[in-house]
Parts: sequence; structure tokens; C-alpha cells
Amino acid sequence: MKKFAIAVAAVLAFGLIAGGSALYAQGTFKIPYKFEAGGKKLPAGEYRIGPKDDKQLTLRPAAGGDEILIPVLERLPQPTPALSEPQLVFDMVGNFEPSYTEYVTEYVLAELHLPGADGYLVKTMKGAHKHETLKGQTAK
Repeated sequence: MKKFAIAVAAVLAFGLIAGGSALYAQGTFKIPYKFEAGGKKLPAGEYRIGPKDDKQLTLRPAAGGDEILIPVLERLPQPTPALSEPQLVFDMVGNFEPSYTEYVTEYVLAELHLPGADGYLVKTMKGAHKHETLKGQTAK
């Protein structure tokens, strides 16, 4: 009976550790253009992004810097077939601001998908836009 209790405890502990690491998985992305996320305009560069909890994502420059919290609007089902690498989805929109003489493409972070987990919707665009998917690497 004691061996059974120890085995059950070991299985539960392993499940908590594995589940916890999936909950806090992150992706690293080289974003080649300026973009907007969480209401902030950010420069091109390498970023780490992952869930803080069910209601927020954290975005941080890979080289270090301030953490940006991004509210999650809803969870998205896992894609089929399952992903082998993390993905960001950006909404591409055209804009004539600030001079109204030059057409500029803006990129707004819309979704995060991590392997083996449901995705995160962080922004929805109304009106004409296109999606651009950027693949990353699983951060350790």
C-alpha cells in the first residue's frame, strides 16, 4: 500500500511539473518589422513571448528590457495538425498617417500559438487587413 501511495504521488508530481512547464512555455521570435502589441509601438528585433496567466501574455526583448503585458481576449483551439514550433500572427493594415502622403503598412500582433497548447487571441481588426504568420523557436 505504501508503494502504491508513493507511485501515485510521483505521477501527480510529474504531472504538475510537466503541466506547469507547458503553462509557462515561451516562444522566441525575430520580428523583422516595427509592430504594435499591447497598445505600444515596438521596434523590429528579437522578442520572447508567452503566457503570464490565462488573461495576459508577456512580451520582452530577448536582449533584456521592460516586460509588456498584453491582455488576452480569448483562447483559440489548437490548430490541426499540431504545431511543432511557436507562431505569431500579425494583422497587416495600411495607413496613410502621419503625413497622409505616404502609404505605410503597419503590423499589429493578433495571435500567439505555442506547440501543444491552445492559442491566444490578443487583437481583432475590423475592416480590410491581411494576416502574416511568423514562425519562432521554443524558448528554454
